[in-house]
Amino acid sequence: MIQPLPRTIFRFLGSMNLAITLLVAVAIAAIIGTVLKQNQPYTDYVFKFGPFWFEIFKTLDLYDVYSSSWFLVLLSFLVISTSVCVYRNTPHMLRDMKNFHDHAQQASLQRLAHHYSWQSVQSLQNCADFVGIVLKHNHYKSKIIDTRDGLLIAAKKGSGSRLGYIFTHLAIVIICIGGLLDGNVPLKLAELRGDIAVETRRIPASEVPDKSTLSTDNLSFRANIDITEGKAANIAFIDFKDGYLVQELPFTIQVADFRIEHYESGQPKSFESDLIILDKASDTPIKQTISVNHPFSYKGYTIYQNSFGDGGSVLNLNLQPLTASANARLQKAQATVKEPLKLATAAGTLTLEVSDFRPFNVNPDPLGVKKFRNIGPSFQFKLRKPNGTANEYINYMQPVEQEGAKYYLSGMRSSPAESFKYWYIPADTEQRMDRFFNFLSTLNSSEKLAKIALASAQATDNSKHLPLDQQQKVADFMVTISRQFVEGGSEKVSAELAKSVPEQNRQKIAQLYATVLNQFLKNVYLSVLKTEGVDIRQPISAFDQRFFEDAVNAISVAYQYDSPVLLELASFKHIEATGLQITRAPGKWLVFPGCLLLVIGVFCMFYLPQRRLWVLMQNADEQTSLILAGSALRNRYDFDKEFELIRQDLAQTLK
Repeated sequence: MIQPLPRTIFRFLGSMNLAITLLVAVAIAAIIGTVLKQNQPYTDYVFKFGPFWFEIFKTLDLYDVYSSSWFLVLLSFLVISTSVCVYRNTPHMLRDMKNFHDHAQQASLQRLAHHYSWQSVQSLQNCADFVGIVLKHNHYKSKIIDTRDGLLIAAKKGSGSRLGYIFTHLAIVIICIGGLLDGNVPLKLAELRGDIAVETRRIPASEVPDKSTLSTDNLSFRANIDITEGKAANIAFIDFKDGYLVQELPFTIQVADFRIEHYESGQPKSFESDLIILDKASDTPIKQTISVNHPFSYKGYTIYQNSFGDGGSVLNLNLQPLTASANARLQKAQATVKEPLKLATAAGTLTLEVSDFRPFNVNPDPLGVKKFRNIGPSFQFKLRKPNGTANEYINYMQPVEQEGAKYYLSGMRSSPAESFKYWYIPADTEQRMDRFFNFLSTLNSSEKLAKIALASAQATDNSKHLPLDQQQKVADFMVTISRQFVEGGSEKVSAELAKSVPEQNRQKIAQLYATVLNQFLKNVYLSVLKTEGVDIRQPISAFDQRFFEDAVNAISVAYQYDSPVLLELASFKHIEATGLQITRAPGKWLVFPGCLLLVIGVFCMFYLPQRRLWVLMQNADEQTSLILAGSALRNRYDFDKEFELIRQDLAQTLK
């Protein structure tokens, strides 16, 4: 017989197969949400997975699993399926809890796995009285029924296991409803209706359009805000898809003070914020200190100490020129974190955008596996060209030791999807970059280079006896290959050589070029040492020799730095900001009791197993015939032992 469609759908929604499928799907989603770090900037995912897999994971909403449409649909179906199960089975289970199954007959009892028959000389009434005492002693509730087969005692215990089934299913419904309340369902629906639009531009909060701003009526959210010491805010930002939404707050949060403690290595030890809550509905400000794992709740909003960052530190910079130009000279600038600054350089006007400043950088110590060291302050920034393109850089204020020598590090990348490629600039005897930039500026100075080249040509054995014009040609040759080296490294020198020298003579000429270039660079370096007061008539020290080699290596890749200047951090004024996470989660008031109900339900199901016993007694030739039978839903091994003890107790007494 074909059943009506509504009834078929109703039975399908309440089926065990659907419930198990949904639970497995939710479990898989939970594993993904646990393994894959959620709600990170999209650029981090592009860097980690690459453009191809990034797009696939983005399409599947794996970067925000618990708020994704498919996960919320799964939860909704799980709520419906479980609710149908509860609706269909609860009446039957409640009836079964009250039912003693007192219609059992002799034939059905003898078919049970647990049954035992014997004869007793005791009267029927005495047998019934003793059976009742034994069952009560074993915590069974019993009922006596006079049947046509004789006297039947039906007993049961552990009816609470049925409540366990009901409680666990209700708990799943309650927890899932709480998850739906806190799962951005209102935002999803508002987005589908076109009521909100994600903002992707990095603009001031005051300029964010109303369509990207959520009112204080928003039921649930998880937002973040960075507030500088002494400043206040009455909004927060919700990371949503590839942008953000502005969430208005019904109160203002002011940061009176922010404190952070560090270990000796420089790693953060603890941090906390002194907050002042300013609410128009309250006459007096509310003061509260929060720290990690010690949030503050106010009017259904919970404020967590989430992180810390820069609040607009002031950086004093030296702009070291890297290119040959009449205007290439050392400049000074003062920049503020997260505030753009125009810089006039030899390559035109660039916009400096400092995104972050860190007074500490803690890295693993290469000398100890479990040790860390602080390598000092750093700042991260972009240099934006007039056409809008920009390279990103990270520069360190102090030199870092590598293989017995110290270097200043400057990392560069052209895209957030790339990792930083570091430029190693050797530090001089004063632990500064002065000698390197004197060396580089000399190589970029046409006048100085020409004098050194002519002096070098006149000093060599092969050319010092040549006429002056021939010596000048040798000097010009030295200047030319040194310029090529500075502008494009060894690759450009080799490329120019390939254009002018036949292939059969190229290797021999290349060796000559390398020898001349190395000697000329060394003469330039000696001139720099001379300006420092070093006696160049004496053999140079091992430190100066290694510095020369490191400086030449650094200059050979300088053209890849793609910037007319290097920004050196001279000094700074550190201004800190506290990172707060503000949540409104009404669903937690359902999740907590739901979890408690789930624990109670599981306890009832596993520790209150339902067991039933029947004792059928009949008069037979001045004796009483007894049949003991029993059944249990689970824990059969324990029931075997209990049944045997009751059987022995009854059989030994009622002989």
